[in-house]
Amino acid sequence: MEHRLTADERRKQLVKLGLMMLRTKPIHELSIDEIASAAGISRGLLFHYFPSKRDYYVAVISAAGRRLLRVTKPDDALAPEQQLREMLTQFVAFIERRRTAYISFVRGAAGGDDFAVEVYDETRAGLTKRILTYLGTPEVADDPTSADYLRIHAWLSYTEDLAIEWSGLPEEDRPYSATHLVKHSIEALHTLRKL
Repeated sequence: MEHRLTADERRKQLVKLGLMMLRTKPIHELSIDEIASAAGISRGLLFHYFPSKRDYYVAVISAAGRRLLRVTKPDDALAPEQQLREMLTQFVAFIERRRTAYISFVRGAAGGDDFAVEVYDETRAGLTKRILTYLGTPEVADDPTSADYLRIHAWLSYTEDLAIEWSGLPEEDRPYSATHLVKHSIEALHTLRKL
C-alpha cells in the first residue's frame, strides 16, 4: 500500500520541487501547473497547501534563503579566519552551482517584490552577522546602524556581484579561479575595514 503524504510532507515536497525548478528559471516563471504535475497532484490541490501562488513563492524563496545560510555555515571548530574563508568558498560555490536560481533570488529582491526583499534582507543580515562574529566583533552583529555592520553588508554585495559575474563567464574565459576570488574578497574586506 502506498504511503499517503501528510500535509507537512506534501508542503515540503512541493517546496523542494520549486527549489529544483528554480535552478533553471526565475521564481516568477515557476509554473504552478508544472509543479502540481511533477508532484502528481492537481493544481487545485496545490492551492489546498498554499492559499495563493504568492504563498507558494514565499515558501520557495524562504527555503532558498535557509538553504544558502545552511550550506555556507562553516565548521564551528575552525579558527575564525578559516571560518570566514570556508563560508566564502561555499558562498562562491553556491552561486556558481545555482547561478540562475541565485540571480532570481537577488533580482526578485532588487525588483522590489516585498516577500523577496524581506527574505533576501534576512539572509543577507544572517551572513553579515556571521562575518562580524568571525572578525571578532560580535557586539555589532545585531546593530545595523553601526559603521562596521554597514561596511560588511556592502562588502558582501561586492563579493556577491563579483561571484555572479565571474560564474557567468565560460570557465576558460574566467580571469582567475574560485580560490583566487575568495582570497581577493578577503583581502578587499581587510582593506575596507582599515579605511
